[in-house]
Amino acid sequence: MKEHLPPWLHDWLGIAAPAGQVLLILLAAWLLARISSRLIRETTARYELPPQLAVGSRRLLRFVIYAAAFLLILERLGVSATVLWTAFTGFAAVGAVAFFAAWSVLSNIFCTILILVTRPFRLHDYVELLENGEKPGLRGRIVDIRLVYTILQETGGEREGTTLQVPNNLFFQRVVRRWHGVPVPRAAPNLEGPEPPKPTLLELPEA
Repeated sequence: MKEHLPPWLHDWLGIAAPAGQVLLILLAAWLLARISSRLIRETTARYELPPQLAVGSRRLLRFVIYAAAFLLILERLGVSATVLWTAFTGFAAVGAVAFFAAWSVLSNIFCTILILVTRPFRLHDYVELLENGEKPGLRGRIVDIRLVYTILQETGGEREGTTLQVPNNLFFQRVVRRWHGVPVPRAAPNLEGPEPPKPTLLELPEA
């Protein structure tokens, strides 16, 4: 087909063909991102998943799709696969170092995803993190679940109204006691009053 075209069009074909391929890759990536976002939205609505999980999933899929599209565009433009693989392994090594450096933060983020998916507790539930067996620990009402930590509002005593910021990975390292949306039970007051003193026996002197 190229032989039947005028010679002055040959140079334009060398530019138009890669440009057309780049446009097709971008269009395919955009359509795939739209379809995946719609599927995630429908799945979230059907199974009543938390909206934070849907937003995070959409952003992650969008990043993966456009990153793959970018690599394909570089390959279409003539960048060799060896250069791409070298760059990818270099970025992967840097990412691995950063991953281990920020492991505590990343573990909290991963535990946040597990909390949102498995739902061991929900907002406005009362929970207590036991230190060891039945030894009392942190206790309060869940008022917010954030990306790194969960906020507990303490109840009762001098700490009434104060809040605790508990790292999310701590919920998977301790035994959690949960009250489903009801206040934490407190010890019943002694309405009968203090016990009367027991009478003492007086020793009488021997006659």
